[in-house]
Amino acid sequence: MKLWPGRPTTLFGRAAATLTAILMAFQLVVLVVAMATVFLPMARRSADDLAALMVLSAQTWVELPPETRRDFEDELAKSHNLWLFKAYSPLPDKGQFLPYLHFLENALTERVGTPIHVKVTHWEKQWMWAEIPIGGQMIRIGFNLDRLGVRPMLALVLVIVAGVILVPLTSLVLARRISRPLARLADAAARVGEGLTPELLPESGPTELAALAATFNRMARQVKELMDNRTTLLAGISHDLRTPLARLRIALEMMPENAKPTLIARMERDMEEMNQLIGGFLELAQGLGQEEKRPVDLAVLLGELAQDTGLEWRAPPPCIREVALVALRRILSNLVENALRYGGGKPVSMVCDCADSGARISILDRGPGIPPDQAEEVFRPFYRLESSRSSTTGGSGLGLAIARQLAEANGWKIELLAREGGGTEARLTIPG
Repeated sequence: MKLWPGRPTTLFGRAAATLTAILMAFQLVVLVVAMATVFLPMARRSADDLAALMVLSAQTWVELPPETRRDFEDELAKSHNLWLFKAYSPLPDKGQFLPYLHFLENALTERVGTPIHVKVTHWEKQWMWAEIPIGGQMIRIGFNLDRLGVRPMLALVLVIVAGVILVPLTSLVLARRISRPLARLADAAARVGEGLTPELLPESGPTELAALAATFNRMARQVKELMDNRTTLLAGISHDLRTPLARLRIALEMMPENAKPTLIARMERDMEEMNQLIGGFLELAQGLGQEEKRPVDLAVLLGELAQDTGLEWRAPPPCIREVALVALRRILSNLVENALRYGGGKPVSMVCDCADSGARISILDRGPGIPPDQAEEVFRPFYRLESSRSSTTGGSGLGLAIARQLAEANGWKIELLAREGGGTEARLTIPG
């Protein structure tokens, strides 16, 4: 799994992005509310208490006898970490801004009655000084940053880093827990659509997803039963029809010699057409079953097909693919037969492009082509472009339907594309 979904159009990507945005907004709101209702009031209260202590200390120092002031200064530094002495010249202003100093300045100004500006110096440590005029003297009183015990910038950085790391991770975990069962369901549904039997989904997790998995498993079993029944029914009907057809052939052979030759020929053609239809039904029924895949060199297979059918062919390098061999031969035979029948008597060629992403087999003819609005219709059973039902001008109408069904069952793709200059390209794509 990628650290972050690369496709925001997927359920996983959209859920993760939405959760991240919501959690980040929630974190920002919590931070603002906490600052406005907790931290800022506490900072103002703390600044007011410190200002009261500083002003009281300055007033007390001024009122004390000169000989006791040194002891007071030592006790103030020891007990309250405040350093106090008389100032003879103002300190330079470094211009550093801290929110707490702003609160302290306001509190000092309110208590003294004159504007007080807290100045910052950088000796061994960072010191804050306030110069308070009392009793005609300028009293400088200050403290170092350790007395406050706060690190606002460090706290802000830690909160931001924690949000940047934890919020996306939480979003990814939640989005994955939501999307993973649905992704398994989509994959299983695709396998059912290809005529395969998927593994049963785990009926666990949240109630809704467990109920959905149970419903899908029940549907998959029912679809498999329907497919099996249809296969058995088609095979049974096609097989049973062969018996009366054989009796008709025998009866035809035993007809009197004075029977009309034209009548006998027409009956023989009708029986041959019936035999082809029955063969098509059997082929369709066989295509609904599963076949084990094995490595096949497509170059060798196509070379044999081209030699048997007289197609134009230029052998490519070896192209090994894991395929269902019987299904592939049946698809290619149907496509070639279709191209030879409707190719207008012109040469038919075959091309194989082999790449890591997949193999593409194209059967090319120069016939009249297929209208674009009927390129998909011809894959329907018994659909024929020409209106007559004669076997001399068209087949049974099952060839392309069988080819499409076999291709979908194996995860392949069949397309009928118009060629430049006329004709049709029957393209079979086998993923790598």
